Amino acid sequence: MLLAAAALAWLAVAAYEPPMGAAGFVVGWTLMMAAMMLPSIVPLAALLPGGQTRLAAGYLSTWAATGLVPWEAMEHGLSPALPLVLAAAGAYELTPLKGACLRRCRNPVGFVIARSGGGPFRLGVEHGVWCVGCCVGLMVVLVLAASMSLAAAAIVGGVVFVQKVLPLGETTARLTGAVLLASAAVVTVALA
Repeated sequence: MLLAAAALAWLAVAAYEPPMGAAGFVVGWTLMMAAMMLPSIVPLAALLPGGQTRLAAGYLSTWAATGLVPWEAMEHGLSPALPLVLAAAGAYELTPLKGACLRRCRNPVGFVIARSGGGPFRLGVEHGVWCVGCCVGLMVVLVLAASMSLAAAAIVGGVVFVQKVLPLGETTARLTGAVLLASAAVVTVALA
């Protein structure tokens, strides 16, 4: 179900013509997050067969709330130098905070056991918060370096899936950090 929803979200985001203003942007942002991020919560959703829709709704509500941050950045023309964006995102991928968030995202059984008192919606919200912490560096690249292009969204979505679902996710995060830092250096030299 979540993979089908993600596929539909990709179609919707490709066709979406956002109206002016924060609300239109947040709708587009949420569609993009549904497309990119829902595949990465499939392992968690599998643990809640009767609550997948509520889990996804809670998860996406967290991502929708974060949509105001990139809207503000784009609305005010925030455009730091590309090497700075790449370096900051690369450095974040190597931080203990990134590692802690990623470990919670990668362990759905432990996540559910630790939060057994909340319903699926609340579980989705809480997982979304950890996911935002896990993915903030990549989202900075998507918004500030790639202007939220569909191609960049697909790449970031793939990186998120690999880090959160496939084996060696923490190693992949460190590799992603190294690639972003190297890219920052290359772009700095190219712009000099």
